[in-house]
Amino acid sequence: MAKIRVLVVDDSATMRSLISAALNRDPEIEVVGGAGDPFEARGMIKTLNPDVVTLDIEMPNMNGIEFLEKIMRLRPMPVVMVSTLTQAGAEMTLRALELGAVDCVGKPADATGTQEALAEIVTKVKTAARASVRTKADAAPARAPRKDYVPSGDLLAIGSSTGGVEALLSILQQFPETCPPTVITQHMPATFTASFAARLDRASGAKVTEASDGAMLEPGKVYVAPGGATHLEVVRSAGLRCRLVQGDPVSGHRPSVDVLFNSVAQAVGDKAVGVILTGMGRDGAQGLLAMRKAGARTLGQDEASCVVYGMPRAAFEIGAVEKQVSLSSMGQSILDLASARR
Repeated sequence: MAKIRVLVVDDSATMRSLISAALNRDPEIEVVGGAGDPFEARGMIKTLNPDVVTLDIEMPNMNGIEFLEKIMRLRPMPVVMVSTLTQAGAEMTLRALELGAVDCVGKPADATGTQEALAEIVTKVKTAARASVRTKADAAPARAPRKDYVPSGDLLAIGSSTGGVEALLSILQQFPETCPPTVITQHMPATFTASFAARLDRASGAKVTEASDGAMLEPGKVYVAPGGATHLEVVRSAGLRCRLVQGDPVSGHRPSVDVLFNSVAQAVGDKAVGVILTGMGRDGAQGLLAMRKAGARTLGQDEASCVVYGMPRAAFEIGAVEKQVSLSSMGQSILDLASARR
């Protein structure tokens, strides 16, 4: 099997060396070059034809966002962004994911986080090599929020991972102010989820916030699981509420889609709609099956519109998905299922 050919782009020679060494230790990967700025990288992409590029966001002469825009316009290819885990880094990384970057990884801030961050880069480069690259031109055209929507009282639960930024933006831009109470688990670094919720809030007719422990689930509001330290659950306590639970990773993740979906199956039963979107691995498959067995309606993103058809495939293969839907139709399909007029 041919190795995954990677170009590492970072203005720090030390960081290029660390990333390259970590990638080269994996027998499935070969680092074919390292570039110190986008101008050097542009020539190396032409001559080396890498399968994946790792791209630092903050660089001199031209930042990673500007260079990514050029890549996605002139030569679309899988790109993994390497970003500082700061508020400014989060905003820029989210912009990169909207432009078509496959995924992002945090740049290690100190020695203790270096090995963990480098291991994550290896994993995400492998995922990126198998991903379907989405550009702005590929994205479904923006749709206005539905004005004829009548809520049914159902709860909506959504799980997503790689490619989920684009997918969730596409879906939530169609949500009206009267949308069903919605809970989302998206695999994302802890420092990114507040910025991501704010980005979704600007795009949607609904009110989108990062979930807080004990928050009442209300129509017209969307709650995004905080990244990092806790899982998001739905519980009954004088109504439906968010609960943030400490615990080990489940299905390889924290927060875990399986944890969210299982809690919805238990707390809400057949008054729910479950949706599993693009992402690597199996997180959410068993939880969505539990929701379907409890009587909930369930949807899965189809292969053609996924960046990575992993989580939806796993859910579909075990019978958890009632219907597969393209991303362009997903917002409409969700609102149809959670409508009093269905």
